Amino acid sequence: MDNPYPWLQDFINQVPEILQPIMVALVAAIPYIEGEGAAAFGIIAGINPIVAALAAITGNVLCVIAVVLLGSRIRGGVVARSAARSAAASPSAIGGSAYVTSTVATATASDAAGVSGSATADDDDTTRRGKGRAKLRRWLVRFGVPGASILAPIALPTMLTAAFFVASGVRKEWVILWQVVAIVLWTGAVAAAATGLLALLGW
Repeated sequence: MDNPYPWLQDFINQVPEILQPIMVALVAAIPYIEGEGAAAFGIIAGINPIVAALAAITGNVLCVIAVVLLGSRIRGGVVARSAARSAAASPSAIGGSAYVTSTVATATASDAAGVSGSATADDDDTTRRGKGRAKLRRWLVRFGVPGASILAPIALPTMLTAAFFVASGVRKEWVILWQVVAIVLWTGAVAAAATGLLALLGW
């Protein structure tokens, strides 16, 4: 069967070889394309499958790390401001530091409750993203962070998944670890499938 994408290979061949993996990494930074789509793109374009897969994984992982670090800072700031406002509202109720600690714990517990499947507006959301978040909640309760991370690409892009986990109170190190595992597994699987399919089709 003739390759229907000769124009894509011609375009990639005009790009310096050293820049081709960078291009794949940039494609992997696009939500809903990410590592899997970028690896397939690179392989179809004629880039070495291993190079394409590694570049796609790198681009996807770097974006996820950025999302996790940014989300963690934002959540920390929100929790700290909430604790400060609560402490200022009732300074005589309980000792300052103990009250702040209690408030932070309450905020974290509240996030966890949202993860455990309490009814929220997202559950009623008919959009793809809302349905994806609802699935993530169920998977997070049933399989924990490792299982939910590996299954998550079925429901949401890894960047949105990472943001969801961080907002739910999961430790950023734990989120990064299992998102990296998921990215490597899914991108590697898609790269292997794309390579085999191209070989079968004779492209």
